[in-house]
Amino acid sequence: METKPDYFQANKELWNQRTTVHLDSAFYNLEGFKKGETVLTPIELSELGEVKGKTMLHLQCHFGMDSLDWARRGAGVTGVDLSDTAISEAQKLNAEMGLDASFVCCNVLDTSAHVPGQFDIVFTSYGTIGWLPDLQPWAQVVAEKLKPGGLFYIAEFHPVVWMFDDEFTRIAYSYENQEVIITENQGTYTDRAADIKGKEYSWNHSISEVLNALIGAGLQIEQFNEHMYSPYPCFRNVIEFETGKWHIKGLEGKIPMVYSVKAKK
Repeated sequence: METKPDYFQANKELWNQRTTVHLDSAFYNLEGFKKGETVLTPIELSELGEVKGKTMLHLQCHFGMDSLDWARRGAGVTGVDLSDTAISEAQKLNAEMGLDASFVCCNVLDTSAHVPGQFDIVFTSYGTIGWLPDLQPWAQVVAEKLKPGGLFYIAEFHPVVWMFDDEFTRIAYSYENQEVIITENQGTYTDRAADIKGKEYSWNHSISEVLNALIGAGLQIEQFNEHMYSPYPCFRNVIEFETGKWHIKGLEGKIPMVYSVKAKK
């Protein structure tokens, strides 16, 4: 009988490799960020609003650029991520930039065991929940870590986008979470030729699954938006139709590419 792979461990190893490549990439433009350029997109900046003086928990924060951008805007930020390489780099960046964010390495589903206290805001964005097989324990973590009256915010790539094959030529996967999606990886979205190989494991979560997980955890949905573009050129076959806005070539303005949810405890 075939043993079930450790999905999280396999993904962690891939993200450790990716982090090393991402640090030096034009995509992340770390040097520009250090000089004061923002890395947050107009979507979350306009929808989440003022964060000054608020505490924020950033789930699945990668190597911390978004967390540190929020910290520069006056939030007291704690970031968590599965990748120990990413967290180590985030801690170095925080020290180098003289900010006071803190970073914790753990599986997002184990956050409550590693991060004490509750927060005014729980935040997550872009390419996060697809690494989780089940959203109910995730939503439970969100609820546990929010203060009463606190705000949860997610901006995430739309499940319609994840239905396509890599080249966006055909529908390859189901809209809803029917099975683990196993892909053989080569390179990364910042450098397709990077020497990164390995299996990755992901899941597609329908909008109803996301909303019902949050509602089931006791949160009240305040806002749900769908955006017809991606704020990042992280997919194949993209074209920039306005500064900072990308469509898939041949599907321009036809499919939603990002959705966002604001919910209150």
